Amino acid sequence: MADIAGAAIVADELEAQRPGSAMAVTCDVSEDRDVAKLVEATDRRFGPVDLFCANAGIGVGVGPETPDADWDRIWRVNVMAHVFAARHLLPQWLARGEGYFVATASAAGLLTQIGSAPYAVTKHAAVAFAEWLSVTYGDQGVRVSCLCPQGVNTAMLNASAPGSAAAVGADTVRLAGVVLEPEVVAQAVLDAVRDERFLILPHPEVLTYWQRKTADYDRWLAGMRRFQARVMGT
Repeated sequence: MADIAGAAIVADELEAQRPGSAMAVTCDVSEDRDVAKLVEATDRRFGPVDLFCANAGIGVGVGPETPDADWDRIWRVNVMAHVFAARHLLPQWLARGEGYFVATASAAGLLTQIGSAPYAVTKHAAVAFAEWLSVTYGDQGVRVSCLCPQGVNTAMLNASAPGSAAAVGADTVRLAGVVLEPEVVAQAVLDAVRDERFLILPHPEVLTYWQRKTADYDRWLAGMRRFQARVMGT
């Protein structure tokens, strides 16, 4: 759901600190035409985009039985929004020889998400697209970073209805490690962009989990099944 009122409050706060630095707009990132309009509006107001953060994301569904409409919706928000943004930014970045794309994925994109196949699949795809952008355009001045946190104290984590698939996912996140405040994650992003690092891991332990996964996939899968049983109470 669009929160234009919240966006306006943030924009006003930024404007008070630095006039001409912010604007609030609505954009359905699952629609190519809306993303195109966002890029165009930004160009008109502030000039060419230097850095774009593809940060929108949703969590819906459980397994293969999840309705097609939900699969389509989460695919468009969690993956195609990144594709649409790149589609409209790459021409100007390649012409200028510089640009920065920050993709928000999730630790689920490196590992998996217990309780939600749509979330796990789309976050894997978001990581894969960011990798592809870096491989394909990294030598042409386009820098890419991919944010893969575990739990972050946001409305998405906290608004789950008890007993829902989203609540199971939230419980999994809390059991997996520390839930960080958004400001901590934001600082991790700024540090990574400054250093031009691809992988942004505000929870350093995710790297250990990922290394264990790639070192012995079957052992990692067995461990995840045990963790799932703990989360699901089976």
